[in-house]
Amino acid sequence: MGLKGDFRAILRGTGSDLPEEAISNKVISERYSIPEEEIFKKTGIRERRWARASEASSDFATRAAMRALESAGIGADAIDLIILSSTTPDLIFPSSACLVSRNLKTRSIPAFDVQASCSGFIFALAIAENHLRQSGRHALVVSGEVKSRTLSPDDPGTGILFGDGGGAVVLERADGSDRGFLSFHLHSDGLHHDLISMPAGGSRRPLSQETLGSGLHYIHMKGTRVYRLAVEYFGQAVREALEGSGIPLSRIDRFIFHQANFRLIERVIAEYGIPVKKVENSLEMYGNTSSASIPITLDRLVRSGGVRDGDLVLFASFGGGITWASALYQF
Repeated sequence: MGLKGDFRAILRGTGSDLPEEAISNKVISERYSIPEEEIFKKTGIRERRWARASEASSDFATRAAMRALESAGIGADAIDLIILSSTTPDLIFPSSACLVSRNLKTRSIPAFDVQASCSGFIFALAIAENHLRQSGRHALVVSGEVKSRTLSPDDPGTGILFGDGGGAVVLERADGSDRGFLSFHLHSDGLHHDLISMPAGGSRRPLSQETLGSGLHYIHMKGTRVYRLAVEYFGQAVREALEGSGIPLSRIDRFIFHQANFRLIERVIAEYGIPVKKVENSLEMYGNTSSASIPITLDRLVRSGGVRDGDLVLFASFGGGITWASALYQF
């Protein structure tokens, strides 16, 4: 959907939070009996962060949110909405967004979770942006992920990829601003729902001794098929953002892709002729943090001074469901 008119939602603040413990490829190599150099060759990852036993997704989301609020220069009492994206919520219910609201001591405001796998943060941004069109001035969009607890000790295909962490942004309504979101495009295709999934733990297949013994509470991914579709739909996300806005690819200053696998990202940027220097990379240090990867990468970019006024940033993602999405933002 293209966004027109005087209304604009701007990024007022960003924040991120990561576990203290760095898990090197040496550790992963010993766990899965894969050479360290092979892990980097396949993924572009050198290390990832894993949560302590006492930490859950809402902890990373809360700390990221606090940093985003500090960056925005506002208090939690100014927030009119919280939307949280996670594939690893603390609980099935209540929502992790409500836990973040409790932790921040906000007013009685809407707070709810969005589950669109690795595309969830862009989905949540679009919902928050639309909410601000109707009411309120500030929205907190946040993600928290603890993917390390979904990894099977018998599946190196997922075990080498994922890390934990959280990211957040504060959106502010700023009518008439030259900055803001120019477009969102959101998609899903349930015909491919089985390509990335956690088969047990829901109402269709509750946890039992049988499902635990079969490892069905771990993430399952059909890697080859996922890779092929990810290349296709990442490309579609990029095309839609450009065609919907009428902006040529050469005008985009920064690309923030979901940090899934750098070999996948390399394939996409090669096909579209995107200069590598314009593509942000947090994957090497943090691994695939699912829906938290885009806000974590964005926060690193902003805090390093990597964007200037007027820069155009294109966000694109792909995830289970399957889902894919894009957003175009002008700083």
